[in-house]
Amino acid sequence: MSSLSIIVAFDGLRGIGINNTLPWHLPEDLAHFKKMTSGHPIVMGRNTFESIGRALPNRRNIVVTRNPEWHHEGTETVNSLEEALSLISDEDTFIIGGAQIYQQALALADRLVVTEIQEKFACDAFFPNIDAKIWKETAREVHTSATNQLKYAFVIYEKK
Repeated sequence: MSSLSIIVAFDGLRGIGINNTLPWHLPEDLAHFKKMTSGHPIVMGRNTFESIGRALPNRRNIVVTRNPEWHHEGTETVNSLEEALSLISDEDTFIIGGAQIYQQALALADRLVVTEIQEKFACDAFFPNIDAKIWKETAREVHTSATNQLKYAFVIYEKK
């Protein structure tokens, strides 16, 4: 059976970015993201794709945009999250952002793969609240970055 996972890194206030960029530098999170999503379809909004700047290798890149003229090599373009999900059959899929796509996908997801960064950063985009009535934490690994001593945790939430 396939699953729909949201993968996200957020700070102490659930901030996920500012000006379409990450406000932190956490190489361990990028490696975790690559390990988790490689070989799986990823679904993202156009702004998230443009912040990355290219199709991510070894993944099916599906971009949600309202602009019918927008296309980029290595991606499939759709008009809605529902259309993106209709393209995928029996594959574990990851929603990778941004804020609007996360908001839409939260009710549909089976699992949240979260990197909780302990510090607070200036952000203009945020992840929705994780409702404890709906989500149960099933795993937590606490770490400190070797690069910059940033404290973070890899956390898995499963839908109840």
